[in-house]
Amino acid sequence: MENNTSPEPMLRKPVWLKAPLGGGSEYHKLAKSIQEKNLHTVCAEAHCPNKGECWSRGVATLMILGDTCTRACAFCNVKTGRPASTDVQEPIRVAEAVRDMNLRYLTLTSVDRDDMEDFGAEIWSETIRRIKHDQPSIKIEALVPDFQGRTELLDVVLHALPDVLNHNLETIPRLQKKIRKFANWEHSLHILRHAKAQGFTTKTGIMVGLGETRAEVFEFLADMARENVDIVTVGQYLQPSQTNIAVQRYVEPAEFRDYAQEALRLGIPKCESGPLVRSSWHAAESAEKFQSAVATQSRTAGS
Repeated sequence: MENNTSPEPMLRKPVWLKAPLGGGSEYHKLAKSIQEKNLHTVCAEAHCPNKGECWSRGVATLMILGDTCTRACAFCNVKTGRPASTDVQEPIRVAEAVRDMNLRYLTLTSVDRDDMEDFGAEIWSETIRRIKHDQPSIKIEALVPDFQGRTELLDVVLHALPDVLNHNLETIPRLQKKIRKFANWEHSLHILRHAKAQGFTTKTGIMVGLGETRAEVFEFLADMARENVDIVTVGQYLQPSQTNIAVQRYVEPAEFRDYAQEALRLGIPKCESGPLVRSSWHAAESAEKFQSAVATQSRTAGS
């Protein structure tokens, strides 16, 4: 399966859109561990601009179920096609690597595996269970695929008790088919609603600069407030290669601040909004700030 998006010229990045290159002992220690354990990260596979900063802090987003996705979203640089096989030993290797990294917070994600009967739900569950067995104090954010809207498969993951259930909507409704042609807005909302109804902390995010309007982003935020989503991220789309959909515009930092203020006004507890914000960017800090806000509200209500 290949991305059929026609190459378009890349816009010149503004001077204020620069990410740290990374380096130092933590960066190289993490890179070595990932290589030795034969693990995949969305940081490397998707050409995330924050890899340098995150790896230098000893933080990475691990990607399970292989490195080949069965979908071909226009924005994504992860390899697409039909995966050759499923590594049933992967949960063991991931748990060992996480233990060696001595992490207090882990963002775990995966490729889409529409070729599997359960879309990878059991591997998801087993990986979370093994990590928590080895490190009971660790917090895990599960950045899950849509499971084609099948909540019985999401329940398999939720039964392993991730601390945050994250599923990205990626863009506003009007652009869904263009950006995520094999995904479904309602399927995604169904996943978020189901997790929220079961009492989980929910999180989602979108990219901007893909052709949406300010009004559409404000409406997205209003939708997320109505869905009681706990944490929302808004970040600049960056074209990872010439074969991916082109950036339509670079959003000014002031506009990102407007989105964060609107989210707060709407009652969304935590919104990370900025040019380099990604779903897993400073995920631990966002979750901790959300939990702190909830605890403060609870104390206030009880006083």
